[in-house]
Amino acid sequence: MASSLLKVLIQLQLLSPAKLFRFAQAARQDGINLMLLFSLTIKSGSGKIALVDSRETLTYAQLNERCENLSVQLKEQYNFEAGQKVAFFCRNHASLVQALFAASRLGAKLFLLNSSMTVSQFNRMVEEQNFDFLIYDEEFTGLIESSNYAREKLLSYHEYKPAVSSLVRLKRYGKMGLKAVSGSQIVLLTGGTTGKPKQVVHQPSIFTFVQPFCALLDRLRLSRYQTAFIATPLYHGYGIAILLALFALGKKVVIQDRFEVAAACSLIREHRVEVATVVPLIVHKLLQHNAEDLRSLKCIASGGAKLNPILVEEVKQRLGNVLYNLYGTSEAGLNMIATPEDLASNPDTLGRLLRGEKLKVMADGKETENGVAGKFVILNSWSMKNRGARWIDTGDTGYRDSQGYYFFCGRTDDVIVCAGNNIHPLDVEAAAAAHPFIADIAVIGIKDAYRGQSLKAFVQCTPGGTLDEKELTGWLRTQLADFQVPREIVFVDELPYTSVDKLDRKKLQGGELHLLERRL
Repeated sequence: MASSLLKVLIQLQLLSPAKLFRFAQAARQDGINLMLLFSLTIKSGSGKIALVDSRETLTYAQLNERCENLSVQLKEQYNFEAGQKVAFFCRNHASLVQALFAASRLGAKLFLLNSSMTVSQFNRMVEEQNFDFLIYDEEFTGLIESSNYAREKLLSYHEYKPAVSSLVRLKRYGKMGLKAVSGSQIVLLTGGTTGKPKQVVHQPSIFTFVQPFCALLDRLRLSRYQTAFIATPLYHGYGIAILLALFALGKKVVIQDRFEVAAACSLIREHRVEVATVVPLIVHKLLQHNAEDLRSLKCIASGGAKLNPILVEEVKQRLGNVLYNLYGTSEAGLNMIATPEDLASNPDTLGRLLRGEKLKVMADGKETENGVAGKFVILNSWSMKNRGARWIDTGDTGYRDSQGYYFFCGRTDDVIVCAGNNIHPLDVEAAAAAHPFIADIAVIGIKDAYRGQSLKAFVQCTPGGTLDEKELTGWLRTQLADFQVPREIVFVDELPYTSVDKLDRKKLQGGELHLLERRL
């Protein structure tokens, strides 16, 4: 721990007496909250660009000043108090970032909401969380006005109504006597659009996250690069964690309100982006649109979903050894990283554990041997603060090999039991994805009177590719065990994905693809 902390202090250039004094002074004056990150860059790199979105470009000095202005306005005009529950219903943009930092400065509890939720889902959160304040994008006005939310709210952007975009420009000198406040928390609401949401509370602190931060420096070599593009939503744990790490390092961060592949490729080319944080589907879309725009990338950090070995090889062939695989959960934070070298040997590995972390692979109440799949149970110091037990059950299954590499099999609730055989859909999907005419595939379990469950596959063919059920079934029998071959195959124009580009298996289970089906 001590060596990791020393490494972080060196990377943040905090070992000089002047910088240590400035950091300590900022902590004493303002408290320990997100605004403390700006004390690392505001003096030595105040002219450096901090944030680029579709509306504006802000330096670290400008971003710091605006966040300070906004914190005063929220205190004066809206009576913000420490401990208030502030919800953010926003896309990725500068107003969201500024509002997060300003509310954290006042000691608020920050709730990041999934921007794809429905009125009923939003109502459920309002009822369960009892938010004190809401900051939202204008596009969600209709949803909010038809909801049960009745407390104070503020727009992120507006030309003449009160909004974050105007309040950040109202200067107040001397911070108007704001007291130092610590204890602000970031709350992620998992399952916000697919099930009952669960609170995941994290305390934003450089020192709490020393080990994962050190891993990002060591394995992704983040300190070498100057410009990063965050393609994932900031309301997702992956997105906000990377944003804070990049700000701590004084890097230039590029974001867009929502991911659009053509605009993303243009941004990467225009800003000569070196680091991109993505999910696998985004990597695929970027490569398909224009790989030439991606030549500046030195590090593609993929997380949030399983990497397909075919995609790993495609990235290597077209862009070189730039792909990293990150495994983490909202509850347990970042847990493993696979480097390009790791993926060259094991293209489907999650990588190795971070230092200072323990992981058990459990089955039938005991740890499994190497190569035997089980449930991932994790213990580390940077997990959610409101966990009920020391060890966190991730809900993911996988195994460890003799070299200490980990591999992902699937979710515990995705396992299909067919005639006594436990089948992981991802195993079937990975085998099927090797077919040259298959662009995407999803496998689910359906009720079967004799087997308990049987497999149903939804297949999206490549443009111009033609397949029928008999042909595909015959080919799959050469790749899989008989009990793993789907008994039903449905061809669709496209598969459903969530707002964070994860395959939406619940929609498949709910039969919502009937309009897309084209049975052959």
